[in-house]
Amino acid sequence: MQLRARLPHYAYLMRLNKPIGILLLLWPTLWALWLATNGRPDTKILFVFVAGVLLMRSAGCVVNDIADRHFDGHVKRTHRRPLVVGTVSVKEALILTGLLSATAFMLICLCNPLTIWLALIGAAWVVIYPLMKRFTHLPQVGLGIAFSWGVPMAFAAVTDTIGISAWFVFLTAIVWPVIYDTMYAMVDREDDAHIGLKSTAILFGLMDRIIIGLLQVLFLLMLVIVGIMFRVDAIYYVCVALSGMLFIFQQWLIKDRDRDKCFAAFINNNWVGLIIFIGIYLQ
Repeated sequence: MQLRARLPHYAYLMRLNKPIGILLLLWPTLWALWLATNGRPDTKILFVFVAGVLLMRSAGCVVNDIADRHFDGHVKRTHRRPLVVGTVSVKEALILTGLLSATAFMLICLCNPLTIWLALIGAAWVVIYPLMKRFTHLPQVGLGIAFSWGVPMAFAAVTDTIGISAWFVFLTAIVWPVIYDTMYAMVDREDDAHIGLKSTAILFGLMDRIIIGLLQVLFLLMLVIVGIMFRVDAIYYVCVALSGMLFIFQQWLIKDRDRDKCFAAFINNNWVGLIIFIGIYLQ
């Protein structure tokens, strides 16, 4: 009975009430699985990766909150998180992290050795990433690597190798989180600067919209190159163009750097990921 009463707090700690993070992590993984298999992913591999995304995103949120528990109370958006208000203890959070990570590892053991080794590197990166905002203004790049690591893993699981085209998809996928997480960081910019945390939003300053725009253009161009590499059909390029229209809408949202609208622009990136996946799926 006591455990049942604790479950809502654990779910909140894992951000299960905010599935946007799961979706943003899932889309590049699905892009890679469909590209690697020419649209015919194995059911077992698909299950392993979708479940792995859910588990590792949840574990990543817990690790992030453990690392930031002394900072989150000073940030408007995070001051009510479980570790801040004390509804979950650090010991409970560590046990939860272990359970989530162990379950994910058991799943990945169904894949080949190369995929397992990549999973271990990815797990290490989940621990490293939350610390980056203390030492560098580029934690968004760290998030990009963490959220895109499923790409080489997917190619490895399907082909038992990672070719140049797979690594290029990985690099392409890294650019996207830098875009949307900078928008996300714009929400917390004043609070982060006050408590001494770093982000690309702080680094870019008043150039934030211009640099985000340049990154959006770069991302679209890299998507076009991905299409050429994998010889996709015209529908894919239509979806890339639609993603570009969404980017224009996001630029409109962030034009006044309003917190709520910057957050809305961040959320809007879910549709970018979905549309690109549709383009790959339909080709």
